Parts: sequence; C-alpha cells; structure tokens
Amino acid sequence: MAGAAVVGGSRQVRGQAGHVRLTRRGRLLVVLSVLALLVVGFSITGHVSSQAASATGVQHARTVTVQPGESLWAVAVRIAPHADPRLVVARIAQINHLPGAEVYAGQQLVVPTVS
Repeated sequence: MAGAAVVGGSRQVRGQAGHVRLTRRGRLLVVLSVLALLVVGFSITGHVSSQAASATGVQHARTVTVQPGESLWAVAVRIAPHADPRLVVARIAQINHLPGAEVYAGQQLVVPTVS
C-alpha cells in the first residue's frame, strides 16, 4: 500500500511529503479564527483612533452661526480647515445632539475648537 501505513492497528493516510491536509471542519476553524482576529484587530484600532482624534486636537468649544446655504460639512471645514471634516462633523453632531446632518441658516451651533 503506497502512501498508507499501519501503526498500532490503525491506518494512517499520508498526503504528499510533509503536507498537512485539513478536514472541512479544520478549514472552517482556521477561517473563523482569522475572521475573529480581524474583527478584534479592527475594533481595537478603530477605538484607539477615535479616542486619539477626539482627545488630541479638541480643547474648548465655541458657538458659530450657520450662514445661508451652508451645510454641516461646510461649517466643519470653516472651523477646522486642516482637520478631517468627517471627524469634525461627527463631533459637532454629537455636541449639539443633532439627529442628522441638516442645519438651518441662523442656527447656533456649539463647535469644538481645534488646535
């Protein structure tokens, strides 16, 4: 019998020289393990980066008035031209308890002061 050996009464099937053959359950376990590690890795790095973005540049808050035709994105760019507008928009919405990104001309918004 080529490729098979009988050891202690049980038959062991050998694959090609030194190769490990995974069963269907083994492959599933490897895939699930990799996915779990990716989820944990992304959740840790996402949490750290959001903490860093909110803690490092923002120190105080001030009030601005929304100008006619201005969006929340435009307000974010106006108050923090060198910061990532997505983070600034999210912070403004959080501070002002806005349900969405809609703002009105003349509306007073508390905005973070970015240094």
